[in-house]
Amino acid sequence: MMSMMWPVTLLWVGLDILLCQEVASLMNDEETMCIIEKISDDSICRGELLVIYPDLGNAACAVIPRCRQFRRLMSEEWGEPRVKFVQAKKDMNYVLIMVDPDAPSKENPKYRFWRHWLMTDIHGKDLQTGFIQGTVLSEYRPPTPPSGTGYHRYQFFLYEQPEGRIISLNKQEAKSFGSWDLDSFVSRFNLGSSVASTQFMTRNLED
Repeated sequence: MMSMMWPVTLLWVGLDILLCQEVASLMNDEETMCIIEKISDDSICRGELLVIYPDLGNAACAVIPRCRQFRRLMSEEWGEPRVKFVQAKKDMNYVLIMVDPDAPSKENPKYRFWRHWLMTDIHGKDLQTGFIQGTVLSEYRPPTPPSGTGYHRYQFFLYEQPEGRIISLNKQEAKSFGSWDLDSFVSRFNLGSSVASTQFMTRNLED
């Protein structure tokens, strides 16, 4: 009886090996494909504003996946992205704002808006190439959503800067990044409606 069980045992071992190989192959395929889902039906994603990170490419209107460690790289290693707007007017200056409206979570955004980046005096010709320079009022802060808070939206707004207008943060705004009154800031400096905007979504890299 025992001798007859060997073929069965070997068969099961063989099946286990094949199954492990198939799972590994599927995981490798998923890592290789690394499909990036796009945000659909989104009024924020307009105006052909590109937000370009190394390896990932254009993150505009994208849900950042876990594959290839994109979320970790975005939060821990990559610096500020290239921001490109080919329709920018060459001789116009612009204001760029990046905020998180979902701080600390989308269900309880009591710190809306969390300011992640604020730059003024950006030359239109630089926006056309994506290599921007200007006056930094808030240094770039990478997306670091707290664990367990789900997806956060990271929104980018581009405004034409009124000619000769010096833009600054007041003392109260400069004290904190959270609970920033974006609408009040835009109104105070007569920035009007954004000429382009976009956003991407990501979540804590451990979730």
